[in-house]
Amino acid sequence: MSVVFVGGGSALIKGDIEGASEVFNPDNGGVANAIGSAISDISGEIEKIYNIDPSKRQEIIAEIKEYAVEEAVKAGADGDQTEIISFEDVPLAYLPGNATRIKVKASGPLKQIKT
Repeated sequence: MSVVFVGGGSALIKGDIEGASEVFNPDNGGVANAIGSAISDISGEIEKIYNIDPSKRQEIIAEIKEYAVEEAVKAGADGDQTEIISFEDVPLAYLPGNATRIKVKASGPLKQIKT
């Protein structure tokens, strides 16, 4: 089987490897991992403890999700294509009231700037 080394650690490995039919170490292989970062979505995240009134729970959660979307948009995401990709809510029994730890992450593609 052929082996291609890329990423920051690829410069550490030179020569043949036992079990590999061919070993490739491209000239620009050290920056290959930067491609994934460059094309990845932009995200925004909110993590906070809220005292949630049970009668307003859905309204408050919708507002918190909107905050996460706003954070992603501030970071450069396209607001029209940004969506919630993870949501956690954990009631905290050791705090008074209806304390809940909420963690929301929104993500979307980089907003295209029209010129």
